[in-house]
Amino acid sequence: MNKDKRRLILERLREENPHPETELNWSSPFELLIAVLLSAQATDVSVNKATDKLYPVANTPQGILDLGVDGLKEYIKTIGLFNSKAENTIKTCKILLEQHGGEVPENREALEALPGVGRKTANVVLNTAFGWPTIAVDTHIYRVSNRTKFAMGKTVDDVEQKLLKVVPKEFKLDVHHWLILHGRYTCIARKPRCGSCMIEDLCEFKDKAID
Repeated sequence: MNKDKRRLILERLREENPHPETELNWSSPFELLIAVLLSAQATDVSVNKATDKLYPVANTPQGILDLGVDGLKEYIKTIGLFNSKAENTIKTCKILLEQHGGEVPENREALEALPGVGRKTANVVLNTAFGWPTIAVDTHIYRVSNRTKFAMGKTVDDVEQKLLKVVPKEFKLDVHHWLILHGRYTCIARKPRCGSCMIEDLCEFKDKAID
């Protein structure tokens, strides 16, 4: 795909959604960090249901630490992998208190040192909470980038590096959200909704399903 097509795609996505946001509920960097940590292999809807009950009770590292592992599990037991996520969340809260004054560090290395936090989670927090032009690549973004030929790669890291290279600076802050939402609601995994896709004429996917 050439750069002119890419720019047109990004311009259309921006026109449709000028100020995209994550679908996770959060009101502080800490709430976002925990929500993203809980969202691995889970839907945003399921995470929001849990955090909508959890955060009014505990939305700080000390607050969650006071719940303890078993207390935290009661709030997140409807989310997949909740046992390991509870353990990681408690460990993360301890580190935030002991090493970062209870604050979420605006630093990739420090974020990735937290239990349960990998590159993708760090990218989401840096982008959404702190306004960094990072691009977190999940299954939706990986699929959309490869299917459309916008930024092809064999791994999520490959796709991330390609996106960082080909996406113009003016779009970098929001492209993560646009591509996730496009993959979640239009360019879905099994039967992409090509007939209602705003970038169908620019997409280079060969097996389009046009109704």
